[in-house]
Amino acid sequence: MKYAFMIMGPYSSGKDDVRFSSSEETRMIGVKDIEEACSAAVRLKNEGYTAIELCGAFGEAGARRIIEATGHEIAIGFVTHFPEDDALFQAAFR
Repeated sequence: MKYAFMIMGPYSSGKDDVRFSSSEETRMIGVKDIEEACSAAVRLKNEGYTAIELCGAFGEAGARRIIEATGHEIAIGFVTHFPEDDALFQAAFR
């Protein structure tokens, strides 16, 4: 399985793209927005990646956009947290 983790923030998928040395099949990509994320996800699908996990910044709506962009053909998941920790996450990502 080829697997990628995508993070969204002040990044560029053209340069913020890391392949782990221990496995050519594990990758982390930074994107600046949902449009860049959709393009990167399609590129990953075309390169044979079968799963993409998204950081929490994408949320459910962003995950659904990636699923649509990849034609429902690869596994897409997204990170979440327990509601009781909302204040901790809001403070951490200010």
